[in-house]
Amino acid sequence: MTFVSRVQRDPNGNYIYSSRPRPVENRSGYGKPPPEQTHSTYGNIMFDPRVVRGNTYAQRILPIAAQSDPDEVQRQQEIRRRNIARKRSREQSRTRTPEAAQGRKHIDVQTECYLEELSDITVAKDIACQTDSFLDRPASPLFIPAKSGKDVGTQIEEGELFDFDTEVQPVLEVLVGKVIEQSLLEVMEEEELAYLRTQQRVFEERRNNELAEVMRLQEQDRRRTEEKERRMAQQKEALKKEKEVAEKIAVRAYTQEYLSGLLPTVFTSLRSHGYFFDPVQNDIETNFMPWLMDEVNNSLERRNTARTLLDNIIYDVVQKRQEMFKETQ
Repeated sequence: MTFVSRVQRDPNGNYIYSSRPRPVENRSGYGKPPPEQTHSTYGNIMFDPRVVRGNTYAQRILPIAAQSDPDEVQRQQEIRRRNIARKRSREQSRTRTPEAAQGRKHIDVQTECYLEELSDITVAKDIACQTDSFLDRPASPLFIPAKSGKDVGTQIEEGELFDFDTEVQPVLEVLVGKVIEQSLLEVMEEEELAYLRTQQRVFEERRNNELAEVMRLQEQDRRRTEEKERRMAQQKEALKKEKEVAEKIAVRAYTQEYLSGLLPTVFTSLRSHGYFFDPVQNDIETNFMPWLMDEVNNSLERRNTARTLLDNIIYDVVQKRQEMFKETQ
């Protein structure tokens, strides 16, 4: 069935939109899929073709632009390709969840404040919507009331209202007077500002000089304070050294006086105990004399042994000869 819309004009010159009447077709509700489509396909909203995705404005404008300008179609397609590429790059650069450790796996956990029952069964409801018939009617034309009354005009001749040359003189006097007054005020203000700048410059110079003098006096006071502290430290150090020298002298004198009678007694006691001795005499007494006595004893023992042996030999010879003599008799 073909529907033809017609645009007519009424006698007053206004446009009126009208179309041929048509019956309302019997069709299923919005939530019901067509009979040839399965429930598994439309159970997920991601696969439902009734849901419009992307830029609806581009989808509506693209066919119209295709009829009018091919370059516009190419530009729209290029924009769509750029948007898709930008979306893919954004998804790739997004931080993903790291892989689970060995022996574990990731699961979906509900993080809302209130628990909600999760189910794989999709809840489907049938909803129908019928638009009103008068919504398709175009807007009513603007009402313009008919003209009423009479047009009346007034003619004003030149010179009837005012004379420019006469009327402009007081205005000019006021303007010139205001300009001159404003100029004088500005000149006086500039002179006053210049005088204030001069006074400020003089004040700054005087303040800088006073600051320099104050800094010089502070530096002089600081040097004097440092010199005073340094002199006091030197005087304290000198008094400390003098006190130490006096104590050392007193200790030395006391030590000398104390050791004057102690040294002879100590030396005598040490000498009597054998701590002070002649090294040659000590060496002769401890080393040479014992060695000499040992050598003399050894020599005497050898001489006594030789004499004993000689006596034994002589005795044996005498005994043998005596026996021989007895045998010969």
